[in-house]
Amino acid sequence: MAVLRDSMNSGEMEIPPIRVENLWKSFGKQTVLKGLTFEVHRGETFVVIGGSGQGKSVLLKHVMRLMKADRGEIYVQGQPIMSLEQKGLYALRRTMGMVFQESALFDSMSVLDNVAFALRMHTSLSEKEILGEAREKLSMVGLKNVEKKFPSEISGGMKKRVGIARAIALAPEILLYDEPTTGLDPVLSSAIDELILKMQSDLSVTSIVITHDMKSAMRIADRVLFLFQGEIRFLGTPQDLVRSNDPVLSQFVKGETQGPIGTL
Repeated sequence: MAVLRDSMNSGEMEIPPIRVENLWKSFGKQTVLKGLTFEVHRGETFVVIGGSGQGKSVLLKHVMRLMKADRGEIYVQGQPIMSLEQKGLYALRRTMGMVFQESALFDSMSVLDNVAFALRMHTSLSEKEILGEAREKLSMVGLKNVEKKFPSEISGGMKKRVGIARAIALAPEILLYDEPTTGLDPVLSSAIDELILKMQSDLSVTSIVITHDMKSAMRIADRVLFLFQGEIRFLGTPQDLVRSNDPVLSQFVKGETQGPIGTL
């Protein structure tokens, strides 16, 4: 059963939008997730950090129910999702928007058509309404005069923005970001961070962000979860993270080669 928390707005108990409960996942003899339990609060930006191969993307795929856990459960808006059939999965994913690491835009479609795609597939809006919605979403992410361009004709930073515009096209309650600043220079990374915070503010969405970019994590996170060897090594605010004396967390955050984590 999902754990409830006090609602600051209504004074009533509120179901967290996402709760992960005793989640286990193995691939062959390798156990990637080892009994993870945590919840994401409504409206927060929840950042998951950790090294390569520590299970960050695997966790995100479970939240989307692209994978099934070996054991444990994930609750989305109080609903257990591990046993959902196709119809239930369809409804679940309508409430979520996904921003992929490489943007994953359709190369054969214009920027406008990329954003309009989900609206055409999943709504009964007229074409005029669809294009209006798509233009509005592009405006929200700060893009103008690029509607007719194709992904190959725009910069990496613009592709990230188009990916976010596409993710919010269906007005999701939850946004999932997989390494949103990967491959971007520091200025563009900061711009994407600001955009993530803008989406949280403007749309009141709950966000999970997977990243290894510590500067980004510290800028955008309400809370940070650190995965290490398949387990939750740390969970707290950025301020708690800075104050932590954990040598493993400290080495990761500082990017040092000497310490308990070791190097290849």
